Amino acid sequence: MKTIFTRRFPASVKIIAIVVLSLLLVLSSDSLAPARQYLSTFFSPLQVIASAPLEALDNVSETVKSRETLMAENQKLRQLELSISDRLLKLEHLEQENSRLRAMLGSPVVTTQRKLIARIQSVDTDPFRLQVVLNKGIKDDVFIGQPVVDEHGVVGQVVEVNEFSSRVLLIADNSHAIPLRNQRNDVRLIGLGRGDVHQMELQYVTKNTDVKIGDMLVTSGLGDRFPEGYPVASVTGIENRGNEIYSTIRIRPIAQLDRIRYVLLLWPELASASERKLDTPSQ
Repeated sequence: MKTIFTRRFPASVKIIAIVVLSLLLVLSSDSLAPARQYLSTFFSPLQVIASAPLEALDNVSETVKSRETLMAENQKLRQLELSISDRLLKLEHLEQENSRLRAMLGSPVVTTQRKLIARIQSVDTDPFRLQVVLNKGIKDDVFIGQPVVDEHGVVGQVVEVNEFSSRVLLIADNSHAIPLRNQRNDVRLIGLGRGDVHQMELQYVTKNTDVKIGDMLVTSGLGDRFPEGYPVASVTGIENRGNEIYSTIRIRPIAQLDRIRYVLLLWPELASASERKLDTPSQ
């Protein structure tokens, strides 16, 4: 291999030559600028190609982080909405009770000790059964008969509990009945499911009973199953047939039973821990 400097040149000469070449390159930097520009332009596609995988990885990572952040925020907002809605559902009832409590100071307003948000895991495929499965079970202290509500009103009650899930019977199921109270005049009624998520009926209502279209029906608290004052349904139709004693009264559930995704499990104060354990099936 040929070298620039042969061994016959002394080291001092080599150093001087290198210094001179360096000075020449420095002094000619302006004249070499176009050449550097051309080289930079020529190699820029290679730089883009080389950096493309890293940029793609950064973009994917940022997208995943953004999606996870949005999902977490959405979950928190959903939980907050359910908690606030639960309080709003009780507000109107508490305002109505306020005037009565002035006269009956010894009658406490029924509240709940604990609430737990649950997600709908699946819906029963049997068209004759209106039931859903929740992602909460015995490990979360869920018990049979536990009331279930959403941000609009009463959804149903727990009828089966497993370790990690539970089954809820919706209020519109054929086999479900719920004690109600007309919010307008305090008339007590019984709501029956008819297998239609959009329609229920009132049972044994005589023609002279004061019920009007548009009346809001809430839980009466009788039977210690559902806490008092939660919206259940509104009256949508009244039909009187000939000489029959009872009227046919159609009501519509307040809860959107065909669209629910999240619900609230309630622990009424009246349900003691010992009662819940007795209701829970052994595994």
